[in-house]
Amino acid sequence: MRAIDVHVHPMNPAYVEASAPFMPAAQRMFKGKFAARPDTQIAEDFRRDDALAIPIAWDAEHGAAGGRYSNEDLAALTRDYPDVFLPGWAMVDPWRGRKGLEEIEHAIKHLGLMGVKYQPPVQGFSPNDKQFYPIWDLLQSLGAPVLIHCGTTAIGAGEPGGLGYKLGHARPIPNIDDVAADFPRLNIVAAHPGWPWTEELIAVAIHKGNVSIDISGWGPKYIPAALKHDMQRRLQDKVLFGSDYPGWSAGQCCDEWEMEGFKPGIVEKLFHQNAIRILKLEDAVARATGTKG
Repeated sequence: MRAIDVHVHPMNPAYVEASAPFMPAAQRMFKGKFAARPDTQIAEDFRRDDALAIPIAWDAEHGAAGGRYSNEDLAALTRDYPDVFLPGWAMVDPWRGRKGLEEIEHAIKHLGLMGVKYQPPVQGFSPNDKQFYPIWDLLQSLGAPVLIHCGTTAIGAGEPGGLGYKLGHARPIPNIDDVAADFPRLNIVAAHPGWPWTEELIAVAIHKGNVSIDISGWGPKYIPAALKHDMQRRLQDKVLFGSDYPGWSAGQCCDEWEMEGFKPGIVEKLFHQNAIRILKLEDAVARATGTKG
């Protein structure tokens, strides 16, 4: 196993249909890479790259007026390709209130998904708004991690008004910082380098022991220098590998990171060691690779 990709969009026909409202902009930005493909091709892409994948559901009915790639569909995908997919990130619209809390509990306890992902600009909410604190309280009590999009987004990029999506919902301070402070046992992974607030995100990850960063969605040559610097130093145990597939392949990203000339041992932490430790993936990886005794 070369890497664990913690940020994967399973871009099959059902996922593309659920993402229809913002798909034209994403297709332009990623030059057609977000076209639909069968599950068999997605699985084969990761087998080719010798990578395990953590896929993400989709649910932003309130903010995006789109559909859902349901948590049930995601769980079925992970069951169908157990040698490729680790238990995935559920997604639940944060505006669904008590029903949403029930969906979170069902996804973790009964569907076997690992945690929950949120996309604040597209879902139209600020994570530090206290009306959403029951979500964080539940995830903390379940011991389930949360993946929260941080920084700018390709969704709506270049469209008039960015399709109405507000980037301020994804600013690390105060959003991630407040939630991490108020829920110290909640395992938070900030998705992406957080640009244009990368240094804020670095500060939060250094200050808050329960915050880590995934570097998905950016090729290594575009990662801000401050984050590359701290990935080899203060944050070497707190950064996780992600590709943002299908925007990039896991193999392409691994190749480019290996060319960065990082100090010995750093690449191994980035590619898989940090994810296994932070997300408690030991058993899941053993099952996927056939090494569990």
